[in-house]
Amino acid sequence: MTSTLRFSGAIPANLLPFNEDLSFDEVNYRKHLSWLAAVDGVDAIVCNGHAGEVSSLDREERRRALALAADEVGDRVDLISGIYTDNTLEAAELARDAKAEGAAGLLIFPPTLFMWGARLRPEMAVVHFETIAEATDLPLIVFEYPPAIGIGYDPETLARLVEIDHVVGVKDWSNDMVALEANLRALRGTGRPVAMLSSYTMSLFGSYVLGADGSISGMGSVTADLHADLFRAVKAGDLEASRQLNDRLAPLVEVFYAPPFVDMHNRMKEALALLGRISKAVVRPPLKRITDDERERIRQALLQARLLLP
Repeated sequence: MTSTLRFSGAIPANLLPFNEDLSFDEVNYRKHLSWLAAVDGVDAIVCNGHAGEVSSLDREERRRALALAADEVGDRVDLISGIYTDNTLEAAELARDAKAEGAAGLLIFPPTLFMWGARLRPEMAVVHFETIAEATDLPLIVFEYPPAIGIGYDPETLARLVEIDHVVGVKDWSNDMVALEANLRALRGTGRPVAMLSSYTMSLFGSYVLGADGSISGMGSVTADLHADLFRAVKAGDLEASRQLNDRLAPLVEVFYAPPFVDMHNRMKEALALLGRISKAVVRPPLKRITDDERERIRQALLQARLLLP
């Protein structure tokens, strides 16, 4: 892979199954990855992202999660590995790890320093990305957080970041259509072929219509097929089919992203268990399993989305 690689289409961020003792559940992980890779329209999968509970994984576990994915589906799809750390030098080490384990690209999380005002020092973000780019020749994807929580890059900073040769995409989780459009215009204004990959899953239809080149989504671990179908329908200009797909996704969006937002991936794991794609929905602390009442609401949403038979 080279820095000219352009990611597009529906890119799910895999969930990571655990055993009751909180070790990796390799059997269910491989099963989950295989289902994702078999979906028509899925050409890449993100490992070591929020959906994969990356904050609970140490360095060796992140390597192993990626290595298992590469062994199971690396010959069928590109693997994008999340780089999650506040330490720029460690980010460079993690980038080298990811290349060694078979990653085709890297998703670069923003350092939480930006919560403390580093947004006013965009050169810090540039140095972070340049340091990673010097450590590996893998394509880089900028992870854009919601500006409202203080970590998101402004459009001008995004434009500076995508001028770095290795940067080939932006995962836009601004969670605001006005901000997403401003970011999209900033990217297009650079003249570089940088992919806008929406992570605004609560309004994926709108993101695609606006002109996003695809998506990166934890919910895609459950609905990769519907996300791929929706992207194709929008690209074909079939708005009626797009609306129908959006209507199927709506009940799941409602239950997955209900307050508290922190439970979203717990809920998605429960959905995979209800669908029989994994055998159990274990999460690592401090995350907690959801209640039986909430599990029933997820089951009802799966029925409404016609993913689960009555």
